[in-house]
Amino acid sequence: MFDTERVKLLAERVRPTAPSRTRLLPVLAPLASLLPDGGLRRGTSVRCGAGPHGGALSLALALAAGPSAAGSWCAVVGMDDVGPLAAAGFGLDLDRLAVVRSGPAHWALATGVLIDGVDLVVVAPPPHPRPAAVRTLAARARDRGAVLVVVGPWSADHELVVERSSWHGLAEGAGRLQARRVTVVARGRGAAVRPVRRELWLPTATGKVAAA
Repeated sequence: MFDTERVKLLAERVRPTAPSRTRLLPVLAPLASLLPDGGLRRGTSVRCGAGPHGGALSLALALAAGPSAAGSWCAVVGMDDVGPLAAAGFGLDLDRLAVVRSGPAHWALATGVLIDGVDLVVVAPPPHPRPAAVRTLAARARDRGAVLVVVGPWSADHELVVERSSWHGLAEGAGRLQARRVTVVARGRGAAVRPVRRELWLPTATGKVAAA
């Protein structure tokens, strides 16, 4: 069951005592060229999408890994399938990661509360989020200087989509899956309108992210 007071206490506990002067949150080097500033600009949102072969969640966790490794608190909302091993594999610091399991009725409330206290929130909204909730959370992120990474439908400042995906490691029905090669297309607003494509290993055989 979703516990509002517990989430509020968490956000209050991890909230920095002074606002950060850093305009950008760093990302892992292989992802930097997908973003117009080479990092995640505070107060913005990024939508992670994927085709039929998936990869959106992996991309979202990879985006969160850079800020997490640099010392930022991050949170994941509405994703029951995010495990600690997967998060740690992409480079997230588990000591600074909050995973909030909230149903469709509470996702917006949980996200809004966490925006008040953490630098980056990864959220999976329901299939058809209310436009008013989207606008409210986007405005709150701008006001607080947080970054929203959304897996699912969203009117975001930037969009990263896994266009193609193929797993490697199996041969003639033998072996095991070792690494996934993906093509990521980045689009945005303003200077980032022109699409950018990059080939990545997401993950590599060791669970990390690398340029292909």
